[in-house]
Parts: sequence; C-alpha cells; structure tokens
Amino acid sequence: MTTHVTIIGAGLGGLTLARVLHVHGIPATVYEAEPSPTARSQGGMLDIHDYNGQLALKAADLMEEFRGLILEGRQAMRVLDSDGTVLFDKADDGTGGRPEVQRGELRQILLDSLPAGTVRWGHKVSDTRALGDGRHEVTFADGSTVVTSLLVGADGAWSRVRPLLSSATPEYTGHSVVETYLFDADTRHPAAAKAVGGGALMVPAQGKEIFAHRETGDTLHTYVGLARPLDWFAAIDFTDAAAARALIAQEFVDWAPELTSLITDGDTAPVLRHHYALPNGHRWDRVPGVTLVGDAAHLTAPNGEGANLAMLDGAELGDALAAHPDDVEAALTEYEQAMFPRTAETAADGAELLEALLSENAPQRLVDMFTGHDQAR
Repeated sequence: MTTHVTIIGAGLGGLTLARVLHVHGIPATVYEAEPSPTARSQGGMLDIHDYNGQLALKAADLMEEFRGLILEGRQAMRVLDSDGTVLFDKADDGTGGRPEVQRGELRQILLDSLPAGTVRWGHKVSDTRALGDGRHEVTFADGSTVVTSLLVGADGAWSRVRPLLSSATPEYTGHSVVETYLFDADTRHPAAAKAVGGGALMVPAQGKEIFAHRETGDTLHTYVGLARPLDWFAAIDFTDAAAARALIAQEFVDWAPELTSLITDGDTAPVLRHHYALPNGHRWDRVPGVTLVGDAAHLTAPNGEGANLAMLDGAELGDALAAHPDDVEAALTEYEQAMFPRTAETAADGAELLEALLSENAPQRLVDMFTGHDQAR
C-alpha cells in the first residue's frame, strides 16, 4: 500500500493508528495543534482493559513497554456513602484485567515508538474540504495546506474533520467535573488518603459525586462531579481558586470531612471540565477517503472506555488498511462496520452509568453494578 495516511490529532487514538501503520510498513503523518508533547498536562490515570485497550497495544507491539508503566495496586476500588461509611471495598489482588497507568506515560511510549518526524507539532487545523475522488485538503492556522487521499480525524470532541462526514455536534450532558489534587497525601492529608485507599474512590449521590484516584506516589487526583446547567458554573470565578473551591465545597456541606477535604484542601487551583457527548449511535454514510477515530467519532460522557475505544479504533483501522493494501474503501468500510455497533453499545452503557451515579439511591445502585459485574466475570 503506497497511500500516505494523514492523521489529525496526536492523542492516544491517532498515535495508536500511526504506530500500527508503522508496524505494517505503511507511511503516515500526524498533525497536532499543540506545539510540543509537553505543552499541557495529559490528564490522570487510565485503566487499560484486556478486551479493548490492551488488544490495541498488542497490535502496536507495545505490550512489554505498557507493562513497565503499570502502577501496582491501583485496581483497588472503594464506594463510600457521603457520611464516610464504606459500602464496597475491593482490593487489587493482581488478577483484574484493567491495570492502571498514567495517561501521559502511555502517550509517551506511543510517541517513542514512531519514526522521527512522524508527528508535526504546532499544526492547528482551521478548515478541511473535499476535492473529489476521495481527496481532501487540510488548511492549518498558519495558512499552510496538505492534500491527502486518506484523511483520519483523531482530533477529539470538536473535530475539524467530522463535518466532512456528519453534521452532528456535541451537546452538553448536563454534568461537569471540577478537578483538584492533593500532594503528599499520606503525610499531609492522612484522613483523605485513608478514605481513598490504594486505588479509586467513588462517592455518588443524587446530582453529585466525588471520584478520587491514587496516582503515582501518594498523589490524590479528585474529580468533583455536579449535574448543573452551564450557567451555574459560569457564575463561578475560577480565576479565584479559593472562592471557587469554597463554592464547590458548599454543595457537599453535609458530607464527611475526610471527603470534603479532597475539595477544600486542594493543592492546585480547581479546573472545570464540562462533559459533552455526540448523539448515541452516531454514525455516517461512507465518504471516500476519510474516517474518524476516538472522540471525533463517538464522544460520550466519561465512562472509563473512551481512551480504550480510541486506541482500539486506531489499531483496527490500521489492521484493516494493512489487510486491504489495494482497496482503501474496503478497509474503511470494514473498520466502520465494526466500530459503529461497538461504540453505540458502549455509549448506552455509559449513559446508564451516569444515570445511576446521579440517581436518588446512587450508592446502592453503584454497588449493585460492581457486584453484578464481578459475578458476570
């Protein structure tokens, strides 16, 4: 196959695609808006599942490198009630199929596995347009352009490639999170550290929840979730960290202090992240020479599957292109026909999870989901 693949976006999906193509000897270039790999924080922990994310890493021939990133013990899971009562506590016995790694470190092994120059940093896409015969032109913010006969949008929620295929746009889910960190928690914040335990903590309640994770060392990364309209958050001045922290904590005023301290004692300014989603079952008719992977294709409310699915998308697309070296359209059709139903099912599961997390009897529903999952496995 001599078709050069143009990938927009150097997230996990785009990089996995580039790596799998490289394994098969297929040339690709990745264009990324950020100026460098360290331009911003790459987020927190990811559990990489044996039924999707790890399959992608095997296709990328990076399982050995992946195993070197795994943080032992982080598959532990606790569910607490808002008064601090432990409702569910599962230790990490090393047998789970969802080992935890730092997102930034996972991205780095993908970057390191690619030939020098594969990723072109500082290339923010301003426009894309069809030229006919499966060819597309990509225009960057600096005015430069590239023309390609195979374009892949791996550029996330607000994809500039998606409009070539679909008129769908992400809509606010009604749920947002505020992120905070506690550093040196075992010594500086022992009560909060004890509540979180060795892995992940979930404290759901109607319309709100606290989710925290023990990351590298004794860093606690907290996601404070609230089902509120956009204008509710817009009224909070997040440039005033102390005031924003106090207003968010006020929503949890009757919760146990070891839980609210995850908000009030934050060592970093709180960061607001709204959750958006594409319509469930989002799909498009086949358009020659272009497709999407990851959030560009199937953005959903966070459900623990997004990064895994993006990587699997990239791996399966790469394998399909290698399997059909003389027929790009056959490869894209094969990829999309497998991807559409898989991601629709995951989106439905994610919507169910979000609804359970925010329901009136959220703690018990979550425990029931976890115990039912364990029994099913």
